[in-house]
Amino acid sequence: MLPIKLPMEQKRVLIESLLDYANEELSLGIGSIAAEGLLDHMLSQLAPHLYNRGVEDTIHLLEQRMAQVEDDLHALKRPLR
Repeated sequence: MLPIKLPMEQKRVLIESLLDYANEELSLGIGSIAAEGLLDHMLSQLAPHLYNRGVEDTIHLLEQRMAQVEDDLHALKRPLR
């Protein structure tokens, strides 16, 4: 799986969020370089799980939609004498 490349602005927002959380909730005095490293590590560890969950959710949605299409097609059948 290819590594996730976030747009710079999005990455900056996430780093700021991690800094706020680490400093306010965990009382850790980390800097932006450490926060960026933490973000990169979290992305590398979480991304495959989140991606696979998205694929599973899509499969489930497609199965539901295909069942509906099948029902709709059966409803188009003409009665036989």
